[in-house]
Amino acid sequence: MDTHSINFKIRLGLFIIGGMALCVLALFIIGKQKNLFDPVFKLTSDFNNVSGLQVGNNVRFSGITVGTVDNISIVNDSTVQVDLLVKKSVQRFIKKDSEMAIGSEGIIGDRLVIITQGGDRSVMAIDGQNLASKEPVETDAIIASLEATAVNAAIITNQLAEIMVKINHGKGTLSRLIQDSTIAENLNQTIVNLKKSSHGLDENMTAAKSNFLFSGFFKNKAKEAQKRKEAIQKRKDAVLKARNKDK
Repeated sequence: MDTHSINFKIRLGLFIIGGMALCVLALFIIGKQKNLFDPVFKLTSDFNNVSGLQVGNNVRFSGITVGTVDNISIVNDSTVQVDLLVKKSVQRFIKKDSEMAIGSEGIIGDRLVIITQGGDRSVMAIDGQNLASKEPVETDAIIASLEATAVNAAIITNQLAEIMVKINHGKGTLSRLIQDSTIAENLNQTIVNLKKSSHGLDENMTAAKSNFLFSGFFKNKAKEAQKRKEAIQKRKDAVLKARNKDK
């Protein structure tokens, strides 16, 4: 047997061994993703629309991937049944009143099934349990809502731009208030006059109180205020005394 034949057989043997190793590795990765090597239990739920969900998509509980979608079948014209394979280790956390919802990894990401947390006093879900479902929000509806919001924002922006153009060109009352120095000075003078009038009113009230013609009126007002204050204090004292007796 020559050297060339021996080298060929060695390379062939290495190629076969490498291929077998890749097959084993692929089977291990796929089996791990499909939970083939972990104990699992089955959950089902019915939807009107699965919104692009596919067999093999992830199942999450409390933000953790706990299983995969095992089967999707059409029951009738208005019902689609979704079967899940979920790790046995999380079965004790999933309750009979938990719900299934279809979400996504993002706005345009892969679809996935989300299992919500049940009540504290609810019993554990069993193998083959049919959980209640929440219908998914379609991506088209979200995009349509965003488009409507963008249109409204564009309208508001255009209107604000028109207002600013008018202000810059001296049109409208607001523009005159901002740009006309005479109006600004008149406003300042008006504020000064109001302050003076307020100060003069205070002085007049002080003078009226010292005038003997009005002194009786202000004294009566002061007495009435004092009586109201004493009455309020008596009520507070009575309430405190009643509370102390109850204790």
